[in-house]
Amino acid sequence: MTSPVKVLVVDDSRTARAMIRHAFQSHPDLVISGEASNPLEARDLIIKDQPDVITLDIEMPNINGLQFLEKIMRLRPIPVVMVSSLTERNAEIALTALQMGAFDCFPKTTATIPGTNAYAGLPGIVRQAARSKPVIRTGAVPSPAALPERKSWQQTYDLVAIGSSTGGVEAIEEVLSGFPANSPPIVICQHMPAFFTTSFAERLNKKLDTLTISEASDREMLLPGHVRIAPGGTRHMTVTRTEHGLATRLVQAPAVNGHVPSVDVLFDSVAEQVGAKALGIILTGMGQDGAEGLLALKRAGAWTIAQDKASSVVYGMPRVAAELGAAAQIVALNQISSAAMNAHTRQPLP
Repeated sequence: MTSPVKVLVVDDSRTARAMIRHAFQSHPDLVISGEASNPLEARDLIIKDQPDVITLDIEMPNINGLQFLEKIMRLRPIPVVMVSSLTERNAEIALTALQMGAFDCFPKTTATIPGTNAYAGLPGIVRQAARSKPVIRTGAVPSPAALPERKSWQQTYDLVAIGSSTGGVEAIEEVLSGFPANSPPIVICQHMPAFFTTSFAERLNKKLDTLTISEASDREMLLPGHVRIAPGGTRHMTVTRTEHGLATRLVQAPAVNGHVPSVDVLFDSVAEQVGAKALGIILTGMGQDGAEGLLALKRAGAWTIAQDKASSVVYGMPRVAAELGAAAQIVALNQISSAAMNAHTRQPLP
């Protein structure tokens, strides 16, 4: 019998620790091996209990979660799920944590609704984290001089659509860093809470000076060299064709595959509105969101690429896409931008 996953909960809020503990009670394959109110206590419990996964609050006394994460990744790499309240400041810190090697970020709350637990989704993330191997990242993008010479696009695409989830913060940055300034318009759906996508877009825009990157707004024209990221947690992003060209549409609708925004919703709209003039890319992530949409793109004649298993933080979304036959190419992360620009053959129309 497989031993249960040992989880260390690090949070200075007694209420938050109790809610997390309650969320794990119905998951016998996950056991909370210890609880700490600050990183100093957590350090001793890591040595004593050797947990498989750590949930780590960002705002804590003595030493904050980011400083503690750096020590964990440097001295004793363990999968870490950051638990962060939804504020602009914490969103920026959480993105830094992901670049430092944190597995994922989970939105923190101490609000209670009778019959519910705000941390109900945390066990699933922890389960996936336990299967991953911590990767120490610097968060740095190679300087332009260190990058290989950028090639021009071999196909004239009207639009590039990218979908990702867990692990996508680093994956998206790597893919975009290989694209030149004259790239086709690019739309991205990355599973993130509200606040996070705004900070994510701003961070990418500062780091990648060849592209103009921002969070998408409704009815915004999509232009070459511009990247638009679906706002997190509120509306789905779709693409529509107008008399002036392609534009974004942000629509209120129920969650699809458990997500708002959903990659499938974006990909389906691109398949319908752009068809064979589109390029679809699905990156690392839990679940299956985007797999059916990538298949729709392929059937519409679009070229489609999926990230491979070895380079994925979580081989969920791209795995399902590959199993469906939705990917024309399965490529390592560091080769995706090159594969996209050098794809010579479009998919035959069904």
